[in-house]
Amino acid sequence: MRALRFSRRSFLQGSSLASAALALRIVTEPMLAQAAAKVLPPGTIKIDANENPLGPCDSARAALSAIIPQGGRYALPLTDELARLFAEQQGLPPDHVAVFPGSSEPLHYSVLTFTNRARSYVTGDPGYEAGLDAAKVSGARVVKVPLTKTYAHDIPAMLAAAPDAGLFYICTPNNPTGTLTPLTDIEYAAEHKPKDSVLLVDEAYIHFTETPTAIDLVKAGRDVIVLRTFSKIYGMAGLRCGFAIARPDLLARLNHFHGWGAMPVTGVVAAMASLRETQLVPERRRINAANREATFQWLSSHGYRYIPSETNFFMLDTGRPAKPVIDAMLGQRVAIGRIWPAMPTYSRITVGTSDEMAAFQAAFKKVMDGSVSTAAFVSRERPSRDGCRIPS
Repeated sequence: MRALRFSRRSFLQGSSLASAALALRIVTEPMLAQAAAKVLPPGTIKIDANENPLGPCDSARAALSAIIPQGGRYALPLTDELARLFAEQQGLPPDHVAVFPGSSEPLHYSVLTFTNRARSYVTGDPGYEAGLDAAKVSGARVVKVPLTKTYAHDIPAMLAAAPDAGLFYICTPNNPTGTLTPLTDIEYAAEHKPKDSVLLVDEAYIHFTETPTAIDLVKAGRDVIVLRTFSKIYGMAGLRCGFAIARPDLLARLNHFHGWGAMPVTGVVAAMASLRETQLVPERRRINAANREATFQWLSSHGYRYIPSETNFFMLDTGRPAKPVIDAMLGQRVAIGRIWPAMPTYSRITVGTSDEMAAFQAAFKKVMDGSVSTAAFVSRERPSRDGCRIPS
């Protein structure tokens, strides 16, 4: 079976809604990280957008260099090859895999496809905000359900809160808390969700853990879409490549918005090279865990509070409204992450290199000790492309 591929002709013959969707802004992690965009001082350490400072692996860099002469060609044959490679590794038919430039697009398209004024969008709180923007376009009622005391998605509460749900969004590990929702809970959701609703399981950060994937639910034919990306552990945020994994009929519905879906050839070849590196994920998981746990030990030794995370970011309690602390840290040339309304005293910290985390520690201690005034840096807002700040 061939990997899912959409022709230009079928795209141009799509619905008027599909054509209109091309003009919609698809919210991504960097857009959200820059919602209160600041002009960064030279030499600023960026640990605010969950990027991987290691970048692409060596074999991916070699593939990128080799493909440059072919940059004038479309990547459709290579895209099919990438889908087949991933499908083979996961034990899936190729038509269960659709390739996208990252996971932001299929997230956005899933909300537009499966929610509307009569079908709600259900998410954990705090959670990744991109789907909220798409729900504004679809007109869906947004249902935010608080996480459990262990910062997992409260699946029974999510199911009870929205009998009219069109889409349940489960990000595990969760962004921003870095915490897991057990697969057994996701299986429960698949079994007990409202008829015709869909589970969207975002596994952007799953490679940083050894938790089992929800892809087995796709294999079982459930109403589940799993998202994967090369932006995180693979260090390819700027190259844009990812997957939606689901039954072919569910992927076909995303086609109304995805259309032709041409991929950047650079992202495709770098992704293939990365998938073939069998030790890449465990080695990077080890590096990230070492830097994360060393940071946690330092925070604990100084009495600072944080949410234990299993991924490449964590939520840090500043013990006060977090915005002035974020600004003061930027004055120390360390950019830390944004605030979620449900946790106004917390900032999300990306785990960087050991040197970057040492710089973070020195700056944070100065700010918290009062050695640096939280009014020491006055940020300059940079408007988004449409002149408005992106809501958090």
